[in-house]
Amino acid sequence: MRKIITIGRQFGAGGGEIGRRVADALGIPFYNKDLILRTAKASVGLSPAQVRQWDERVPTDFGLTQSLFDFYNRPLSDKLWEAQVKAIREIADRESCVIVGRNADYILREFDHCLRVFIHADFEWRVERMSGLMHDVSPEKLRANIRAADKARKAYCTRYTGHHYADATSFDLTLCTSRLGIDAALALILQAAGQL
Repeated sequence: MRKIITIGRQFGAGGGEIGRRVADALGIPFYNKDLILRTAKASVGLSPAQVRQWDERVPTDFGLTQSLFDFYNRPLSDKLWEAQVKAIREIADRESCVIVGRNADYILREFDHCLRVFIHADFEWRVERMSGLMHDVSPEKLRANIRAADKARKAYCTRYTGHHYADATSFDLTLCTSRLGIDAALALILQAAGQL
């Protein structure tokens, strides 16, 4: 039976690293933003620049002036969302894997063989962790970037899923890496994956 593990995460909490390590430990493919976007881009013929423009962002001009019934002139982000949904479902139908981000927990909510995980951490722990990875960026800039990433992910999740970002009821397992550490979080996910 296939095992699908989705990992939602706060920026800087270690979700990407944990996802790679889970995939390595289980010997299954790992899909992150770049791989999902490459698959989605190919399916709808979008350019790399177009994909980057709308990545996990809600268009600022989306509102009452945007016709919800104008299917052929939808915002590019809607087209990209649909392409990502298709790509993620095709991957999950095909093979065991770890998928980080992209609201995969929501997209694969009807899959029985799916473990939905959310990784979070205290704000200052995330700043400290990212400072260790990005030596040339000031802590003030990192704080601003983390806040901006959290805000963008929250808006993206709400816009496309109708759910609240990081809502524990959307996940099977939520882990705080600032309390547990990366290694303990990894071990708990692997233990839970063994129950699939």
